[in-house]
Amino acid sequence: MSGGGWRGGAMTGRENTWRTLRVLGGIVGYGFLAAFVSLVGMQIYWWFREGEWTHISLGDGIRAVLNHLSIPADSTGRLARLSHWLDAPVDWLGLHKLVEILPASLALFALATLGNFLLVYGTDRLRVGRRGS
Repeated sequence: MSGGGWRGGAMTGRENTWRTLRVLGGIVGYGFLAAFVSLVGMQIYWWFREGEWTHISLGDGIRAVLNHLSIPADSTGRLARLSHWLDAPVDWLGLHKLVEILPASLALFALATLGNFLLVYGTDRLRVGRRGS
């Protein structure tokens, strides 16, 4: 009996790769989808409560993650440089404008879509491999 995985045959390295890609895609896709829905839900709640839409940019989201990581102010690492660049850019000014304008919810949705693509692609590749066996 040829094949692999749950049917009792030995899994190939390629099959393991597609399974890993599928699992990571599911985790990324559904994780970022949950973050997207939570963020938009929070914005809607604030809109109902305050009467105006609260814009949360990609820059705000990155700042929140960096603050959560508790990077010391006197640090010189890459994340500290990113934090300083977000607060006071001296180069890449066009990118900084884009990061400040782009909604964080759009970035989260794009990452969720990418994760879902990996999930579906990995699943399809596993199916093609099984039919070929």
